Amino acid sequence: MQAVILAGGKGTRLGELTRHTPKPLLRVGGAPFIVSLIAELSRFGFDDFILLVGPFKDKFKDVLAGNVPVGVQVSCVPEPEPAGTGGALRYAGDRLARRFLMLNGDSFFDFNYLDLTQRRLPGDWVARIALRRIEDTGRYGAVTLEGHTVTEFGEKSRSGAGMINGGIYWLKREILDRITALPCSMEIDLLPPLVAESLVQGKSYDGNFIDIGTPEDFERSQGLLKNWRRRPAAFLDRDGVLNRDTGYVHCPEEFDWMPGAKRAVRYLNDRGYLVFVVTNQAGIARGYYRPDDVFSLHGWVNKTLKKSGAHIDRFYFCPHHPEAGDGEYTRVCDCRKPAPGMILAGLDEWPVDPAASFLIGDNQTDVEAAGRAGIRGNLFDGNNLYFAVRDIVESAS
Repeated sequence: MQAVILAGGKGTRLGELTRHTPKPLLRVGGAPFIVSLIAELSRFGFDDFILLVGPFKDKFKDVLAGNVPVGVQVSCVPEPEPAGTGGALRYAGDRLARRFLMLNGDSFFDFNYLDLTQRRLPGDWVARIALRRIEDTGRYGAVTLEGHTVTEFGEKSRSGAGMINGGIYWLKREILDRITALPCSMEIDLLPPLVAESLVQGKSYDGNFIDIGTPEDFERSQGLLKNWRRRPAAFLDRDGVLNRDTGYVHCPEEFDWMPGAKRAVRYLNDRGYLVFVVTNQAGIARGYYRPDDVFSLHGWVNKTLKKSGAHIDRFYFCPHHPEAGDGEYTRVCDCRKPAPGMILAGLDEWPVDPAASFLIGDNQTDVEAAGRAGIRGNLFDGNNLYFAVRDIVESAS
């Protein structure tokens, strides 16, 4: 999936901070802001990033070198002259996918992006907007919804609680046809006419939100973003939890989803949990299938979950067995459950809050592995995974 990030603004309100450095490259919470944005979006399957930049193309390339997740492609498209938040798209026109995400490079909005991109809603649309309910819309301008259709956009004359534009859009490429002159503003020139034609849909999300565009918010974001990125995690065994354990499952044709499994993963995504699979795959040591078969299957699992607005952040699997087989995978290891190696890897590689995290497995060895890793372990009864996950999350809140 493709994400376009508006990163060419001058950031004049931040004074000396942005004299020689664009806002998205400022360090926030210990890392360049653009790096955090790309890392967050890549969790949801975005792997093609287009950065619409101003005169600092080389600086973006220098910062991103070595800081991009594996499998992610990033390209920078400079604006020869300022073209506005809508007009900048014209310079990337020949690279845009049929549908793409567009977002501001100076704000962070924490929600399930796949809900915005995969949601099936009635009616035609050209743009979908992620909205955020706040206590006072006066600074930003209010947005009004009737059902899922935006009927008013950017009304600044009113104050008080309401919904505002979160700066994240799921767009059809045909929006380019609406850019008739430069400069062109997304908020002034493009969206209001589309709203008048009932071609803009919206959804309100409750996730954490911050804009680093003012000195006060920039300072406030330093601690907030670091705290927000630290999340609870759900570690799920695979066979017997996500899918029925019919014995050495290693291809899509054999993968039979457990009741409530897709809904359970979506529930966790919506609530900001990191979701990991931790699974023993001794079939590799036994020679029944190869590691590539497992990678391929897990890619299919995430592709299937995406249709439900869900995703798994990382699949960990152990190919070893202490006795079975006679090859390189026949050995004692620290990752085969009840050893905690796979869980410890997740805790080490991701910003996880262990105290708020848990594991669900269908075997006592899963629960033992969780205990050895310092997180809660739960035994799944094999009925409905969604209800099991919901009960665990709600009991902890």
